[in-house]
Amino acid sequence: MTETVRRIGMLLFDGVEELDFAGPWEVLAFWTRMLPEDGWEVFTLSPTGSIVECAKGLKVTPDHSFDSAPAMDVLVFPGGQGTRPMVKDDLILDWVRAQRDRVPLITSVCTGALVLAAAGLLQDRPATTHWRSLDVLADLDPSIEVRRDARYVDAGDIITSSGVSAGTDMALYLVQRLAGDERARWVRRGIQYDPQPPAGTDWPEGAEWQVG
Repeated sequence: MTETVRRIGMLLFDGVEELDFAGPWEVLAFWTRMLPEDGWEVFTLSPTGSIVECAKGLKVTPDHSFDSAPAMDVLVFPGGQGTRPMVKDDLILDWVRAQRDRVPLITSVCTGALVLAAAGLLQDRPATTHWRSLDVLADLDPSIEVRRDARYVDAGDIITSSGVSAGTDMALYLVQRLAGDERARWVRRGIQYDPQPPAGTDWPEGAEWQVG
């Protein structure tokens, strides 16, 4: 194993969408735990380190608080309903801005991009988010080049991805970027990620998503 361990921090917070972090966590933890010789590890963190209640009721205990977390080489910022108050939370936005100066690569899943935008990190950059929040992203910062059809967007030191399940694709791309094509293929095979939606589930073009 390499002497220098590089770290990926997965942010958790009340109202985080479960698959937004669990999908990328599976990809990244499978990689880093099965192949520790690559020199990477992944951990979770939250503002206080206390148990967080996710969007659909799952409760998770983070590894660290903001204060106890080790230095990160990559930050993953998931989305969910919990991001809505964050876009107006000066303490969170200041923390995000501080990470810009400390963390070489920041990524987001779904509406995590809204918080990055509110903090000014996406100014004059291409980016994406959940399809229902694309206009919100544009309103938060009109300088953003909103990529409405992208699964994920690599803007160099920031990667954004679209909604929920897209975080898994983004995480596999992250493995590819950090460790190469062979590693990404190996991880995809290892977690048997080969989406095959059931027949008849395709939505008509422009169809609106509804519940009930």
